[in-house]
Amino acid sequence: MKKPTKFPEQSQKLPSHEFQMDPQPEIIHPNYKGSHKLKGKVALITGGDSGIGRSIAVHFAREGADVAIIYLSESKDAEETKKLVEAENQKCFLVEGDLRDEAFCKKVVQQTIKELGNLNILVNNAAVQFPKSDIQEISKKKLLETFETNVYPFFYVVKESLPHLQKGDTIINTTSVTAYRGSEHLLDYSSTKGAIVTFTRSLSAMLAKQGIRVNAVAPGPIWTPLIVATFNKVSDFGQDTPMGRAGQPSEVGPAYVFLASEDSSYITGQIIHVNGGEIVGS
Repeated sequence: MKKPTKFPEQSQKLPSHEFQMDPQPEIIHPNYKGSHKLKGKVALITGGDSGIGRSIAVHFAREGADVAIIYLSESKDAEETKKLVEAENQKCFLVEGDLRDEAFCKKVVQQTIKELGNLNILVNNAAVQFPKSDIQEISKKKLLETFETNVYPFFYVVKESLPHLQKGDTIINTTSVTAYRGSEHLLDYSSTKGAIVTFTRSLSAMLAKQGIRVNAVAPGPIWTPLIVATFNKVSDFGQDTPMGRAGQPSEVGPAYVFLASEDSSYITGQIIHVNGGEIVGS
C-alpha cells in the first residue's frame, strides 16, 4: 500500500517547467506493460504537455498510438513529453497556441491529420484554475478566461474533429471530482467541470448512432504542476481522501487507455472517477 505523500508548502507561482516538484510526479508505472491496445491509432490531446496530459500521452504511446499535443506556452514541458513519447517508438507532434481561439482549434486538427495521417482519439484535457475563497474575488476577466479555456474549446475541437472520426473512434473529456461535490475555493472552475459532465453525456447521445463513443474521467487530487502553480499551500494536498494521499498521474492515465480502447466498446456517456476513494454521485 502506498504511503501518504508529503508535499512541500509553496507560495511562489512559477511556470511549471521551472518548478522543481518534490516529489516528482510519476508519469507511468515502471511495471506498466503495453499490449497494443491502441496500435495504429492517432490521438490528439489538449493540454498534453505535463501532468495528467503527459501521462495520457505516454500511456497511449506505450499502447501503440501516435500522439499530437496542444499546449499553451510551456515549450520545455512539451518537448520533454515528446521525448517520452518518442522513447516508446511512436510519433509525437507538438502544437503551441491558445485553445480559446476557434481558428487555432480548427488549424490544429488539420495539422494533426496532415502530420500523422489520421485522427481516432480526441482527448479534451486542457484547463486552468484560479482559486478564490469569495465569489466577490472572481473578476469578470478571470471568469471568462476560465470558461473560455475549460469549456469553449471542447466545442471548437470536437466540431472540427468529427468529420475525421469513424465508427469505433472515441472522444474522452477531463472533468473533475469538483463537478460532483463542488469546491469552496474553485467556484468557477468546478462550474466548468460540471458543464463538461453534461457536455459528455449530451454528446455521447448525439454520436451513439455513428458508433463514436464519448466518455470522461473525473480525477480527484492528482499531483501535477497545475496544483503547485495555483495553490499557496500544498503540503497536505490530497490527505483528506479516504486513501489518505494525493494520486499520481500514472494512476490516472490507464483510465484513458481503457476508454480509448476496444475494452470499453459498450461504454459511452459515462464518467470514471479516479479520486482516491471519495464516493460521489455518478
